Amino acid sequence: MHTAFFVLLAASLARYLARHAEGPHTPWIIALSVLLAVLYVLGPALGTRPTPRRLTWLALVVATWALLVVLAPSFAWCAVPLFYTGLRTLPPRAALSLVALLTALAVAAQLSLAGWPDPNVLLAPPAVAAIAATVFVVMQRQAARRDALIDDLVRTRRDLAATERREGTLAERERLAREIHDTLAQGLSSQRMLLQAADRLWDTAPGTARDHVRTAAAIAERSLAEARRFVHDLTPADLAEGGGLLQALRAVAERETTRALTVRVQSEGTPPDPLPAPVESALLRIAQGALANVREHAHATTATLTLTCLDDEIVLDVTDDGQGFDPHGRAIREATTDEQRGHGLPAIRARLRQLGGTLTIESAPGEGTALSAAIPLEPR
Repeated sequence: MHTAFFVLLAASLARYLARHAEGPHTPWIIALSVLLAVLYVLGPALGTRPTPRRLTWLALVVATWALLVVLAPSFAWCAVPLFYTGLRTLPPRAALSLVALLTALAVAAQLSLAGWPDPNVLLAPPAVAAIAATVFVVMQRQAARRDALIDDLVRTRRDLAATERREGTLAERERLAREIHDTLAQGLSSQRMLLQAADRLWDTAPGTARDHVRTAAAIAERSLAEARRFVHDLTPADLAEGGGLLQALRAVAERETTRALTVRVQSEGTPPDPLPAPVESALLRIAQGALANVREHAHATTATLTLTCLDDEIVLDVTDDGQGFDPHGRAIREATTDEQRGHGLPAIRARLRQLGGTLTIESAPGEGTALSAAIPLEPR
């Protein structure tokens, strides 16, 4: 638009000089043209808001142009860029009034030049003014809607990012709670039970008491390795040692085996190589959590870990010959909602839910318990 203004101004001046170079108003026309060009150049530095300086500048530009049009009607074509200048500076009603005033002045100048009521002169300038004003108003509304949409998108992205950070933080806290429960908390609980048993048997059965202390020390050493692995990358220490999931399950079974409880490991099928790390970690933690429940609640003498590998899923079964319970009864509901000891089965369900797996529990009072955790795999 700025370029169009200077092109029209130069063309109007050239036309006037070509036809009226020797006229009495030529010096004034040249001077007013230069003044109008200088004033127009100063406009962008004043911004677009209707400040007193901006309004004074606009009044000077319009007055200079109007004087030029009176002296040389060919300068009327410079009105089109001035339409946009007024529309950008003034409120809508005042801007449209200015457009109407400039159009009327241009029509009057062209009629005086034509010498008779030319329909083209009467209709063309108002049509051009209407088109220019309509285009500007439509573009301004579209720009306003676009800015509002951009603001809304930015705000939505900011809210979404904040929500994702909160959800990520909560998920990480929940995951860490499960990890700590399945490793450090269970290790500390086992040590406490073994040390209490050793304290009771210290005088009557010192050999057994020493065995309990040694077992507690081994558990403490294992818990320390888990804690260090926690700090490093939260990978289960048994898996970090290599050998795969089956070897890690055997290591867990060996640690959990005591004089009162024997833990065995069985496998059916060949695990995929490599088995996804999240699946390995989840199954190992599930085995640890399930054996902790067996040790603390079942009063069982035998527990069996069975790893079954199928084409499209891998299943870990944990069975015991303990006292069992009613899976749908009040006891299990209280166990899953207890604030201090409620991370066992809920943690297992949460791990399986994250991997799209399922948990099945079969038990009855006096008939032992069978826990089955199945995780789907991509078909081989």
